[in-house]
Amino acid sequence: MIRGIYTSGSGMLAESLRTDVIANNLANADTVGYKKDVAVSKDFRSLLIRRINDGQDQPVIGSLGTGAMVDEVATNHTTGSMRPTGNNLDLAIEGSGFFAIQTPNGVRYTRNGSFTLSAQGDLVTHDGNRVLGTGGPINLANAKQLSVADDGRIMIREDVQGGAADTEAGTLQIVSFADERQLVKEGSTLFKANPGAQQAPATVLVRSGSLEQSNVNVVTEMVNMISGYRAYEFNSKAVQAHDELLDKAVNDVGKV
Repeated sequence: MIRGIYTSGSGMLAESLRTDVIANNLANADTVGYKKDVAVSKDFRSLLIRRINDGQDQPVIGSLGTGAMVDEVATNHTTGSMRPTGNNLDLAIEGSGFFAIQTPNGVRYTRNGSFTLSAQGDLVTHDGNRVLGTGGPINLANAKQLSVADDGRIMIREDVQGGAADTEAGTLQIVSFADERQLVKEGSTLFKANPGAQQAPATVLVRSGSLEQSNVNVVTEMVNMISGYRAYEFNSKAVQAHDELLDKAVNDVGKV
């Protein structure tokens, strides 16, 4: 009976963590560039049950589960839908890649291409972190007009003597990884690359005037939340049933 309480209790803990993950996904359903998380469960090592009073045959009854736990919280990097905005500084990536961002803690990566210009003319995120180009941070202080090509080149129109001229202000640094599981979420749609993460050639297209939406499907997440709640409830009832049996074993069966 004690084993049954532990087994059911472990299921309650696993479903509680799964619900937290789903709730975070739902909270970020409208966050640009957000990638949903998935709680991956695994069971504890099962026990093999045999009948022991049948001589040497001892037929196998089956396996007995001893509990469950969340093995990891994995990030799903599938591409979200594209939403046109008409703003040249709103950028979206088609393909497997990330914008490189300079933060106080080092270089980070994101799919959130909602950028703006700082007072100094730097291309920055809404948190004020500078967007990196292949040659370093991108500055557009002298730009009167700008456009972003599919390959990430930023073209600006500057006033010069006798008129205006188009020049290249830089090329966005788009980074891809051989194994995206080496990326760790840090919040604000930023990812940190583990020390062993290997970069790979990025074959992508940059879409100006569009933003990549979250890849969270609200209906699916709600169904998962209801399913998790029911599993939690079943485990709770199992704990209660085992507790009642233990109470009878201690207070009734043990009476002389």
